[in-house]
Amino acid sequence: MPQPQLPENIKEIKEEELFYFNCHPGVRCFTRCCCQLELALSPYDLIRLRRHLGITSREFLDQYALVEWQEGDLFPRVYLAMVDDGQASCPFVSAKGCAVYEGRPGACRTYPLGRAVFRSPDNSLDSFHVVLREEHCLGFGEATEQTIGRWTQGQGLPDYNQMNDALFALLHHPETTRGFVPSPAQRQLFLATLYDIDTFKTSGKMENGRQLDDENLLLAAITWLQRQLFGFFQF
Repeated sequence: MPQPQLPENIKEIKEEELFYFNCHPGVRCFTRCCCQLELALSPYDLIRLRRHLGITSREFLDQYALVEWQEGDLFPRVYLAMVDDGQASCPFVSAKGCAVYEGRPGACRTYPLGRAVFRSPDNSLDSFHVVLREEHCLGFGEATEQTIGRWTQGQGLPDYNQMNDALFALLHHPETTRGFVPSPAQRQLFLATLYDIDTFKTSGKMENGRQLDDENLLLAAITWLQRQLFGFFQF
């Protein structure tokens, strides 16, 4: 698959290619990337955040999330609600850093890398990584050697990638390329199933749902939702 033309500050990076980067309180720009941003949350991001905070998925949606849907969007999007402090700061950032570091979203863990997923000609999922260099980020001046694998493992990303790949299969289901347009009720079902996982767990829609941990419940919920929307499952 031909790769898209990338801006000058974004460069594709190979699996074992070295880059130098680190982020810690000693870097002068520390936490600067935690403001003036639009941070979309995946269903798994919400699970990890609400678990870290010790609240339900419904409580997280009410307190920390914005749900948006615009004409042309397939499904609603969920964003982290930023603080109205003139800088649109993350609600979890402090002078010492991230207050929810162990439960931070996948996008925060991935930066300064980006990961794109696509379908190969044989219909399997494939991916490539890019490195994003922004003027405000001084982490590239650190002498710490990194590779995709080292950064991915160090940031705890394998679970996030697995969950997001399963979601990709739903969002890019063959029916969506054939013109499928969800109804308002189906859009609401998307939110209720994937972003309010605690309510879904107790809804009785899945016989063994109460016995599953969050990760396996989310994977099962994605499969269940695909069948409700499209009538069959395809990964």
